[in-house]
Amino acid sequence: MRLLRVGAAGAERPALLDAEGTLRDLSHLVPDIDGALLADEEALARVRAAGEDGTLPVLDPAGLRVGPPLGSIGKIVCIGLNYHDHAREISAAPPAEPVVFLKTPDTVVGPEDTVLVPRGSTHTDWEVELAVVIGRTARYLETAEEGLAHVAGYAVAHDVSEREYQLERGGSWDKGKNCETFNPLGPWLVTADEVPDPQALSLRLWVNGELMQDGTTAAQIFPVGEVVRYLSHFMVLRPGDVINTGTPAGVAKGRPAPQPYLRAGDVVELEVTGLGRQRQELKDA
Repeated sequence: MRLLRVGAAGAERPALLDAEGTLRDLSHLVPDIDGALLADEEALARVRAAGEDGTLPVLDPAGLRVGPPLGSIGKIVCIGLNYHDHAREISAAPPAEPVVFLKTPDTVVGPEDTVLVPRGSTHTDWEVELAVVIGRTARYLETAEEGLAHVAGYAVAHDVSEREYQLERGGSWDKGKNCETFNPLGPWLVTADEVPDPQALSLRLWVNGELMQDGTTAAQIFPVGEVVRYLSHFMVLRPGDVINTGTPAGVAKGRPAPQPYLRAGDVVELEVTGLGRQRQELKDA
């Protein structure tokens, strides 16, 4: 299923894209697309059946904002340096264990919402990523297969980063990752049954029409199932939690000087195979 949320920020309604691409209203069937729904197999089955029988009300997408596909996000856990080619481009050794940092849920915006360049920033960077959404509580998992079994679905994430704040200002990476609007998510949450192999997805990102990133999840150092397993030994993963699984090569930081960091007026577009496409215009905060 392709689940999404549409409407003004803070007032989104749950919706579904059916097999023909028709936008259908779920608001009379479920209150939201969130962890409670993803953990409820019976409710998901009702949504699936309603999406297939064609009885759900149709929504006119014209002029309708698409919000983040997930409401009430618990936490966002991110994996750094998780692609072999990205590690090479910034001259970093592949990590022996996943590099973990956090983003706050209030960094999440819709897939076409404005991204704000922080005041004083000169190193705002782009990162297309595969986002994993948890559907079952995960703690102390033993295998990568178990990790995959706890995934409800997948989405496109843009892990916007301010490299000076992240790497040159001391302390943790979190300072460069948690600026306002720094995690566009969506357009859809695609359920795991429609993504048979999360290690066979292409990721692409363009800046002002120029292709900057063109990678594949096959190049991940730690694949999705292993990431979920690993994290479950350090924290409890709950339905509605999101994992950003890293970015392939092609970021501004990995390019020759002068590096083309993002500025107000730039337009970023990104996509992941089967998960939809995002577009953001940047403005000054």
